[in-house]
Amino acid sequence: MMLSSILVLLITNPGAVLTEMVSASTSALSLCIELCAVYAVWLGIMELVDASGLGEKLAKLLRPLIKKIFRVENPETQKLIALNVSANMLGLGNAATPMGIKSMQALDDGSGKANFAMIMLIVINATSIQLLPTTIIGLRTSTGSTSPADIILPTLIVTFCTTVLGITLVYLIDKVIRKIKKAKKFPQKS
Repeated sequence: MMLSSILVLLITNPGAVLTEMVSASTSALSLCIELCAVYAVWLGIMELVDASGLGEKLAKLLRPLIKKIFRVENPETQKLIALNVSANMLGLGNAATPMGIKSMQALDDGSGKANFAMIMLIVINATSIQLLPTTIIGLRTSTGSTSPADIILPTLIVTFCTTVLGITLVYLIDKVIRKIKKAKKFPQKS
């Protein structure tokens, strides 16, 4: 994409290539510095959330729901999943990643195939209900938005809907797969 843009600019206005490249580099560096400042503030807030134990409390609150949604009985695995989901809900994607990897390892049954709980974890991580969409708020702040946090309610509504839809689809597909397997195992005689 960048190469095609430069090629078109070379054909249409060769003198502007260097000027535009320097201008774009300056803009990119400026955006990175602004985002670093925003991330520093949000990471500080999230560190306070973590130090206050809010993340652990949210994980404890989510455990019964995790047990039901994921069909997992192991308390340690439930805790890992709950911590992963709660970190994602608080906008701590980087903190959620190691817990997500540990959760996947704990859910692995050694078959070499993704099981129901693993697929559910991927779907929930992809759709993730966002209580604090820190990355988008940071981007909006860095681009000069007068009300960068105005997206919290719409983001909460949309991510709730996508998460519910994702969970529903995983259950429906699992039900269809179970019926197909059952039909293959016990074929009906005609």
